[in-house]
Amino acid sequence: MKPEPRKDGVSGGGNGGAFPHLPLACFDMKVFIAPLIGLALLIAMWQLQPYESLFCSRLSSCPLPNSASPLSKSELSSSLSPSPVSPVSNSTPATPKSPVFVPPPDPNKRAFRAYGSAAALFVQMGAYRGGPATFAVVGLASKPTHVFGTPWFKCEWVSNNPSVTTVRAKAYKMLPDWGYGRVYTVVVVNCTFPSNPNADNAGGKLLLHAYYSATSRRYEKFVALEEAPGSYNHSHYQPPFQYEYLYCGSPLYGNLSASRMREWMAYHAYFFGPNSHFVFHDAGGAGPEVKAVLEPWVKAGRLTVQDIRAQAEYDGYYYNQFLVVNDCLHRYRHAANWTFFFDVDEYLYLPEGRTLASVLDKLSQYTQFTIVQNPMSSKLCVLDLNKDYSKEWGFEKLVFRNSITRVRRDRKYAIQARNAFATGVHMSENVIGKTTHNTKDMIRYYHYHSSINVLGEPCHEFMPMPAKGKVTWFEKIPYVYDDNMKRMAEVVKQFEKEAIGSI
Repeated sequence: MKPEPRKDGVSGGGNGGAFPHLPLACFDMKVFIAPLIGLALLIAMWQLQPYESLFCSRLSSCPLPNSASPLSKSELSSSLSPSPVSPVSNSTPATPKSPVFVPPPDPNKRAFRAYGSAAALFVQMGAYRGGPATFAVVGLASKPTHVFGTPWFKCEWVSNNPSVTTVRAKAYKMLPDWGYGRVYTVVVVNCTFPSNPNADNAGGKLLLHAYYSATSRRYEKFVALEEAPGSYNHSHYQPPFQYEYLYCGSPLYGNLSASRMREWMAYHAYFFGPNSHFVFHDAGGAGPEVKAVLEPWVKAGRLTVQDIRAQAEYDGYYYNQFLVVNDCLHRYRHAANWTFFFDVDEYLYLPEGRTLASVLDKLSQYTQFTIVQNPMSSKLCVLDLNKDYSKEWGFEKLVFRNSITRVRRDRKYAIQARNAFATGVHMSENVIGKTTHNTKDMIRYYHYHSSINVLGEPCHEFMPMPAKGKVTWFEKIPYVYDDNMKRMAEVVKQFEKEAIGSI
């Protein structure tokens, strides 16, 4: 009996009985399982190998990391775990660069290594408003930088009112110390804006940009001045001013004689009158005894003493004398009609009974005028056995004047400060207006050179009273008797007693 052929699983096509029929699902698994396993292994190997190693040539040596030891089961399982796959670039990988040959250093090529800084770019002493639209910043700067370099400045006003636009202006610098500077030179920076930058009186800040050179954009920026809201007063910059006369003193240094300082202050307080003010600058010379004789004038409101001992940190000319007079000029620019510059061993004198007001009225058309010097002996006195010289004031007993003529001598000066942008020790070269030197018949000053540093008795040599018009020779210098200052002594002593009491 023939078995019946199986009918299940028969293909729908013809000639179905030519070979045995296999299930379709089993056929698919066997055909694709091997390629799937191979592809999975290839992907796993791709993830485990370094990028470069997959492209190495057979001839090159491209060892794989840890190729000497097989992967452990834990390492294999961790490598097969899901992890972020970095995107692969389609670009051709870069060929490893060969080492660059670095030549040995040239022994003849020298290097320069800088450490520290010898001088500051700018050292500010003061900054002042000079009018509705102008400001002055006074300070010191490295002298070599300004003499041999091209430093420059720029000004900026930042208002406290956020709706007001920041205003900038290029500054104008002046070097008023006539080349006498040492490590530091004096710099006065003028900032003039097109109009008042604080017109709304909201206040603000004046910023100064100090550039190292014209060829470099390197600079230092700092706040030079700040105005509080409501502080601007236009009337402050117009006459009438607070004082008729103001004295700006040079630095006080060394061991100063308290007696000479007392005499100088009393004499000039009398000379200038009640509507005047004095400004001293203590650079170390105002010791306890000097302060004691000046304190009554400070309390009376006639004198201001500023402590400038910190200037010693900056090596400038003569205790930074040019810096001090320029700071005083701008600090009190609109404080007085006339500002006087001379030293504390010098005494102003009006010949022929003139008054200071009448002299200055004649000189009012000038911005500044210079004053002729009468040089006096600081140690030669008249021999008079009936006098107690220890009770006389210095200018009362030093009565011999150097009579050499046709010799150029230093002058001192007075200036209408509101018309000056910078100044010097003997005169200003930065003024608006005229200067006159023809004042010898109107005003002079007696110079008792170095007498301010003599702590004891100034009379070192005594001469008999010379006949009128006769010359007295001392140390090869001709002297004539001059008692103009001597005749002022009693009046000044009485004035001092009435002004501040007995000292």
